[in-house]
Amino acid sequence: MRSPNVMNFLNNHHFYLGLCVGAAVGLMIIAFALMRLWDTKAEVKRLKRHLADKLELEADATNRLRLDLQELKQQNENLRIKVANLNQYPDKRLNRELEIYARAERFMVSSSPGFPAVWEEAKRTALTGLEQEETGKSLPKRVFNALLNRPSYKSSNSDHVDGTG
Repeated sequence: MRSPNVMNFLNNHHFYLGLCVGAAVGLMIIAFALMRLWDTKAEVKRLKRHLADKLELEADATNRLRLDLQELKQQNENLRIKVANLNQYPDKRLNRELEIYARAERFMVSSSPGFPAVWEEAKRTALTGLEQEETGKSLPKRVFNALLNRPSYKSSNSDHVDGTG
């Protein structure tokens, strides 16, 4: 242990005893603070590496998305041109109009309260008229309407309204 001379000195001089105890506690606190500082520096380095990796991955993903977007824009433009070219053919234009009318019919049937019954009756009337034209029981209205420059829907509506159809 310590020599009795040092112990006697510290017992007689309390200031030096407090100074030694305070210095020992201070050195321990400094040692813990340095250990914590080294741990914190290591953690900061790890987080910086993690952040750099994350930013690199995000940059790659952003570039990939940008390339995909450019590719999709190009495909969209190609499809738009293709649709425009296909719509120039009469068959395709008629199919497109037929699809538009079919979608409009579905919308009207689902949203208008009195529309479905009247619409179904009009379709049945138009179907029977078309079947009569195809079987030869009636003259084709489209031919006469084309010769007279009248749209075919006016004659079919007037026949339906007059009740002569």
